[in-house]
Amino acid sequence: MISLRSVAKRFAGATSDAVHDLSLDVFEGEVVVLVGPSGCGKTTTMRMINRLIEPTSGTIVVEGTDVMKRDPVELRRGIGYVIQTVGPMPHRTVAQNIATVPDLLGWEQPRTRERIDEMARLLELDPELLARYPSELSGGQRQRAGVARALAADPPVMLMDEPFAAVDPVVRSRLQDQFLDIQRRLRKTIVFVTHDIDEAIKMADRIAILNVGGIVEQYAPPEEILRAPASAFVADFVGEERGLKRLGLIAVRDVEVDPGGAPADAPTVRDDQTMRQALDVLVTTGRDVAVVTGADGERRGILTLERISRELAS
Repeated sequence: MISLRSVAKRFAGATSDAVHDLSLDVFEGEVVVLVGPSGCGKTTTMRMINRLIEPTSGTIVVEGTDVMKRDPVELRRGIGYVIQTVGPMPHRTVAQNIATVPDLLGWEQPRTRERIDEMARLLELDPELLARYPSELSGGQRQRAGVARALAADPPVMLMDEPFAAVDPVVRSRLQDQFLDIQRRLRKTIVFVTHDIDEAIKMADRIAILNVGGIVEQYAPPEEILRAPASAFVADFVGEERGLKRLGLIAVRDVEVDPGGAPADAPTVRDDQTMRQALDVLVTTGRDVAVVTGADGERRGILTLERISRELAS
């Protein structure tokens, strides 16, 4: 869906490239997260995809077409864009914000109205909020309104630049969960920028860890990056707790549980919980075995600290 080949960007007056010889592919329907330290070129890379920043050299192809051969305004209307520092337009109601791109594309009003209502349902925006202005919304509501606006014209590609960074951690986690649920249904192709490795691990199908100058240190699924960092830079960036973070990607149902018995007062974990959540249960209860149940409450077996330790070591 998106292909970058030997892309570089050097800003006027600079002595080195902000992004140098960067190549990567983003497949249809996946979330690719660009993450790295300040100055690594992650936001510059993302903004070159919709030509908010023009590349100095290299080729960027979106849906089979070189972006430099397309009108930039037309290009941007076909790509959803969500950014932390620019939310819904303050002088327009939520409904008017959501209708922005459909109006520019010349949609008929009944179709636009239907799409506004659909986006409100999808993003769990109460219908009464549609007539309000952004200043009358909470931070989480404003972020959801911004995502609704980006999705309104049903773009195949979305660019998201630190979209949830401006809200508190509890709301941020809830927005991440909600967006992942939407993505499972819509399967958009998304390039997502964050500085937070934990957010990258949670949101991504694949993560590109960038070093200064837009150098790709590793481009792989989160589990692979946590299990086998490609360099000392990557290992340092993901942190010393990468084993615990990897447990957060593994569902209890995905490991072989022991069919044996457990004490009557053993804690319980569901098989749809993660191995890290199961470890939390064992640590907080001071036990070394938990009973695993399915969503139906049926017993599936037991999970021990020893089994979790083996998973950490694998």
